[in-house]
This record gives sequence, structure tokens and C-alpha cells, in this order.
Amino acid sequence: MESEKKYLLKKIGLLVIGDEILLGRRQDKHVVRARDYFGRLNVDISWITILGDDPDLLEPHFRLIRERGDDCFSFGGIGATPDDMTRQAMARAHDRAVTRHPVAVALIEKQFGEGAYPNRILMAELPEGADLIPNSHNNIPGFYCGRIHCLPGFPEMAWPMVDWVIEHRYRLDADQAEQFTSFVVNGVKESELVPLLSSCQHRFPELKFSSLPHFSDGTSWQIELGIRGDRVLVEKGTATLVEGVRALGFDVENP
Repeated sequence: MESEKKYLLKKIGLLVIGDEILLGRRQDKHVVRARDYFGRLNVDISWITILGDDPDLLEPHFRLIRERGDDCFSFGGIGATPDDMTRQAMARAHDRAVTRHPVAVALIEKQFGEGAYPNRILMAELPEGADLIPNSHNNIPGFYCGRIHCLPGFPEMAWPMVDWVIEHRYRLDADQAEQFTSFVVNGVKESELVPLLSSCQHRFPELKFSSLPHFSDGTSWQIELGIRGDRVLVEKGTATLVEGVRALGFDVENP
């Protein structure tokens, strides 16, 4: 592990798995925590997906993440009950067989003795060639294939494991975070800004321009325009967008 290449972590994707989340029997606690956690690391969350325990959805999602090369944390679905399908879906998405990982077997046997059989030991059945993520809570490991990391759904187990992954698999750049800035335009409808936004996007393709309309007092339109990307480019893009808005005759708040 010490000799394994460490990846520069700039963006992360989150996959939360479980019918109980979709049906409201349990509230997801990973997304809010991830926003705080990765925000403090200057790592952007590029996407968040919540899926039920459906192998026909899990496999193509894992395959897509693998093909894109995204860095991903997946929470849930690695238990031993029949509805836990993450391990099997990961194996199929990586075109691998499911086998009993010898180190995972040893860890589970050490933790539970004879109680490891016949059910707990099923959590050692992982995609062939998968590497383990230590679980300090109960020694039942998570695992990863490539840059997809599969962790338990329980936050008290999962987040110390996230810490381990960040420490052992990634390196961070304190100045890598994208900058986001925004300002408000009063008395304008979104459709009136479309040509200007399209022009700015064409001029600054590396930036992301966004528009968020709402009623300022329930009767008049107010648009929040956002610009996200490299700090230097954001400054230039913001100046261009503000200039264009004013040229159209609209007031700008806090540019």
C-alpha cells in the first residue's frame, strides 16, 4: 500500500445505496457530512446519486463510474443480507468474479470466531482482486476496485474509513479548489439573459455559468448569476458578465 500511487484528489462523486433511503425509513446522513468534509479539503463534489438495492441499476452505474475514471465513495449495500448487492454489482461492473478475499476472511473470523459462519463470512465475498479498506469499528472491511471505494451505510463505520482512504490513496493541493462567485440582477427575466450567458460561456469555456431565478418579493423577478472555475478566470468572467448585464440596462447587486 505504501508504494501505491497516490492520486491528486480534485473532485469526488458520492453514491448512496439503499431502499431504506429512498423509502424514507432511514434518513441519509452522508451527503451533508460529505459537503462539510470535502469542503474543508478543498475537494469539490461533482455528482451525488442515490440508488435502491437494484442490481440492474447498480451495475451500469458502477461501470459508468469506472469508465469515466471518477473518484467515488459508495455508501451501503455491502452487508450479508440478500438485499445487499453492492459487492456483486461491483464485480460485474469490473468484469470480475466474486471470490472470498483471504484477508477479509481472516479479519471476520478473528472478530467473530465461530459466529462468523455461515452468514457474516459472506461479507468477505468481494470482486476478485479487490483491495481492502480497514474498518476500526468492527473489523469487517470495506473494499475498493480502482478508484471506487465501497463502504458501509452506517456513518460511524464509514467516515473513519473515508479518512483512511484519503490518507493512503490520495494527495491534496490546498489551492486546488474552484472559486465560486455570484451576484444578483433585479427586474430581469431569465430569458432576457440567455444570449449574454451563452456568449460568456463561449468566451470562457473553462468556466461554468449558472442562473437561478426567483421572486424577490413575490411579484418581481430576481436572478442570481453564478460563475465557477479557476480563480483568475472567474475574475475575468465575472467582469465580462457584469459589464454585459449593465449594458442591457439592468441593476446589479454586490458584483
